[in-house]
Amino acid sequence: MLHALSLWLFCLGLWLLLSGSFDNALLLSFGALSCVLVVFVAWRVETIDPEEQPPCPRFGPQLLWYWPWLLWRVVLANVNVVKRILDPKLPIDPTMIELKPSQRSDLGRVIYANSITLTPGTVTTSLSGDNLEVHALTREGADELLAGEMDRRVAGLERRIP
Repeated sequence: MLHALSLWLFCLGLWLLLSGSFDNALLLSFGALSCVLVVFVAWRVETIDPEEQPPCPRFGPQLLWYWPWLLWRVVLANVNVVKRILDPKLPIDPTMIELKPSQRSDLGRVIYANSITLTPGTVTTSLSGDNLEVHALTREGADELLAGEMDRRVAGLERRIP
């Protein structure tokens, strides 16, 4: 039961952060109800494991350092994609690459894959076992992923898990 409550609090906090709606009672109640629905569905498909800690306490403060960095990367990638759309002289060179993530857990690999997909110009097309297949809009974007800074940062989140 504690895990379901933790998941609900995490979902509600994320909903409040992303919606920015704090003064409309109807929207707040819809947000709380949607979080209840998420927890119910997670419980029904048995993804709430009573023996596992929820992800929020496991990562905790480390996410506070990772999210701003990721947000900045998303902003920079948006600017890059907009420049390429508006200036036809800038090259668009679609590229598929394969990455070997250094994360140990499934959760770490999913965070890494989703971080890549959140960054405009790159999409994780496949995550299977120890391989990530990524489509990049440009060769520079692919090279940036191959350099491994995002991989190291997500792996750093995992290293701090007690």
